[in-house]
Amino acid sequence: MRTDNADEIYMRRCFELAGKGLGLTHTNPIVGCVIVHKGRVIGEGYHHEFGGPHAEVNAIRSVKDQSVLPEATLYANLEPCAHHGKTPPCSLLIHQKGIRRVVVSNIDPFPSVSGRGIEYLGAHGVQVATGCLEKEGYHVNRRFFVYHTEKRPYVVLKWAQTGDGFIDLEREPGAPIGTNWITDEVCRTLVHKWRSEEAGVMVGTHTILTDNPKLNVRKWTGDQPVRITMDRNGRIFDGSHILDGSQETIIFTGEGGRYSGKTRRIAMDSSYDLGDMLEELAGQKIISILVEGGATLIESFLHTGLWDEARVFTGKLAFGAGVHAPAMEAPPDETYYFNDIRLDYFMNKKGHVD
Repeated sequence: MRTDNADEIYMRRCFELAGKGLGLTHTNPIVGCVIVHKGRVIGEGYHHEFGGPHAEVNAIRSVKDQSVLPEATLYANLEPCAHHGKTPPCSLLIHQKGIRRVVVSNIDPFPSVSGRGIEYLGAHGVQVATGCLEKEGYHVNRRFFVYHTEKRPYVVLKWAQTGDGFIDLEREPGAPIGTNWITDEVCRTLVHKWRSEEAGVMVGTHTILTDNPKLNVRKWTGDQPVRITMDRNGRIFDGSHILDGSQETIIFTGEGGRYSGKTRRIAMDSSYDLGDMLEELAGQKIISILVEGGATLIESFLHTGLWDEARVFTGKLAFGAGVHAPAMEAPPDETYYFNDIRLDYFMNKKGHVD
């Protein structure tokens, strides 16, 4: 069944609603749902949290006059589920409520769901239209799609560079230089918002040794990400913030070091590469990660192609010398400005929906 311009308007509202759940649904997708009766929105909902009611359930519950549902159209950016998980199947509820038309943006890639919700609805007389703003729908749930189709977390790279192209000064671990801020408070607050939207935040051992970052969400409201780093040779010192036990931490290590109770130690040997790490993180239910550097770690992601988007701040500050920032081959897909600071977004389109 085909869709029209009105369907696209309501689907875009589904995308907006879905975004409210970003960072809160863990391995579940973010989904918004809109119910329309005779050109009027009568119900809305979204998936608030992992294990909680799905978007379709919340939208149906919000409808004051349930008797009109058989004459209404239900819009959802992802296929309604047809299996019993932590909640009953949404497709069953849609059928029970007598809704006769459903419009969907994307088919769910999760094997227990994929196509089955559509099949169930169709078998019970519900008209189902799929592919409404499919490209935009993929972008909304890009973390979920990459996690299930590529069996790894969705990878977001982030760094700040000076106007003359340096990411940091040259320094040794323990050198009393401190953090070299390139961005301002507004940009740093934005980074904390980004942390709240991803399942994990990753840095390299060198960043732990030189900056001792907390890697938490302090300047924004949201869940704390799982902190991730490598400690192949057991160099991380006991006073590191990453070992303070304040939030979950995953450390890939070749040593039998003793870490805090909230730290998951994952053994790695000399043959362990970036792909192995991402596969392991997927197994640990980490659907997405924000990689905050330093340069060596970011370059390894760029070199292997195991990244999905990059967010690069460029300030007017000049270092004159130091650690060169990673170079992007293609121009940015989007650019924004914060006072004197430029923010470029890059998307790795290889293997993804254009």
